Amino acid sequence: MEHSEWSIIESGFKKENHMSSESIFSLGNGIFGQRGNFEEDYSGYKLDGNYVGGIFFPDKTKVGWWKVGYPNYFAKTVNCPSWIRLSIKLDGELLDLNKVKINSYRKELNMKHGVLRRTFECELINGKKIKVESERFISLKIQEVGMLRYTITS
Repeated sequence: MEHSEWSIIESGFKKENHMSSESIFSLGNGIFGQRGNFEEDYSGYKLDGNYVGGIFFPDKTKVGWWKVGYPNYFAKTVNCPSWIRLSIKLDGELLDLNKVKINSYRKELNMKHGVLRRTFECELINGKKIKVESERFISLKIQEVGMLRYTITS
């Protein structure tokens, strides 16, 4: 990981750091939040996270450490459906970052503007080379709005 005054930057993709990277590159605005998950498929270990404020379920499970005076239930956050999930097939092959050869990879969270950008170049199993650029943000001004721009070039 690198950083600048307003940005956190990840250069190069390392599968062993993927879970912590998803956390570090999260977005949110107080109404909804999202882990820094990939937009495209990833068959490796991941934890999709899309959360909306006020949507929870009351968990009445009493665990071993429950004591008199504790609340009767705990509010557990519900993981909502993803609004960024894309299933992309190129010449019949599913784009899966766990299976392709990644030649270059860069992810940047600009905290001044609240924008997450990701660029990578990869080679699919069928030998086709592509470049992907994605950009997304969750609006502070219109709190129910999120934006995703996703571009593929070959």
